[in-house]
Amino acid sequence: MYNKYASLLTNYCLEVQKGDRVMIKSTYLAEPLLIELVKEISKAGGHPFLDIEIQNLEATLLNNSSNDQLNFVNPFSKYWTENFECFLYVRAPYQLRETITVDPAKRQIVKEASKEIHRTYSERTGNRTLRRSLCQFPCEASAKEAGMTLEDYQKFVFDACNLYDEDPINTWKTFGKNQQSVVDFLNGKDIIQYKGKNIDITFSAKGRIWINSDGKTNMPSGEVYTAPVDDSMNGWVHFTMPSIYMGEEVENVRLEIKNGYIENWTATKGKDFLDKIFAIPGARRFGEAAVGTNYKIQQATNNILFDEKIGGTVHLAIGEAYKQCNGINESAIHWDMITDLTDGAIYADGILCYENGRFIV
Repeated sequence: MYNKYASLLTNYCLEVQKGDRVMIKSTYLAEPLLIELVKEISKAGGHPFLDIEIQNLEATLLNNSSNDQLNFVNPFSKYWTENFECFLYVRAPYQLRETITVDPAKRQIVKEASKEIHRTYSERTGNRTLRRSLCQFPCEASAKEAGMTLEDYQKFVFDACNLYDEDPINTWKTFGKNQQSVVDFLNGKDIIQYKGKNIDITFSAKGRIWINSDGKTNMPSGEVYTAPVDDSMNGWVHFTMPSIYMGEEVENVRLEIKNGYIENWTATKGKDFLDKIFAIPGARRFGEAAVGTNYKIQQATNNILFDEKIGGTVHLAIGEAYKQCNGINESAIHWDMITDLTDGAIYADGILCYENGRFIV
């Protein structure tokens, strides 16, 4: 199955061409997939480069580095971000909360030092001069987080990526073509309303772009998303699914929004962490509004790569806005939070376009 996975990532997600330099970041746990990726990228005429992490590397570096060392920018990271044609991040964690005990001030220093690299990365992935994809290797830590056996989690990942289909690439092409009609409809509209028992918000998408997420930048994929006009969102939302950010978990987050600004927030778990996040510049505005459309994903796994794609859900991201959507909000964070909308509706300029968990346009 990993040869099919590698072919999908190489030939559909990254569209590797002859001469392309491909940076692959992962851990040693993903070796079965990495070997197949090297084969597929080489067959396509590309040049694979591997950046492989060992267990506890990030926490060890952060805990044992001085401020001067934390401010050091890896020149090779800077080079490939500015010059390579493709980037693939294969998630394969040894553990999921490795850096939770690290002093937040140290993490902030690293983020500030990497700001220019992040800006370049955002610009290049936005205009696809750097074609990137994010995917998951089925491993024990992620399976445990999802409440599954490793065998069941592997099946879950493969199914969400359509790898059991005879021709996964054709499946994703068909999915993208069908979803494009939804995006075309939304891109002609201004005022969007999400309405249900867990949410009642209205925002403007005027001048912004809705994106068809059809597997080219994430695998699995299945969502449509935009960046709301910064001062346009009003209403409230209760996020029904737990959310993890920087290793911290929050539950039952409720936000009240006025003119695009989060005025009040509560949570049954993680309220103190939310308080810290909302003190970060740009975090009390929204960088993304989206709808999940992958109906092969029907359960939360505490992995945003999958959870934000759950068919019948919507999600909002606080913080950094996607430049490819014409978003302008800037922040050191981008945190997606998800709520169920299977009993709700979406209206675009007053037209009902989504009900019972599915688009009807």
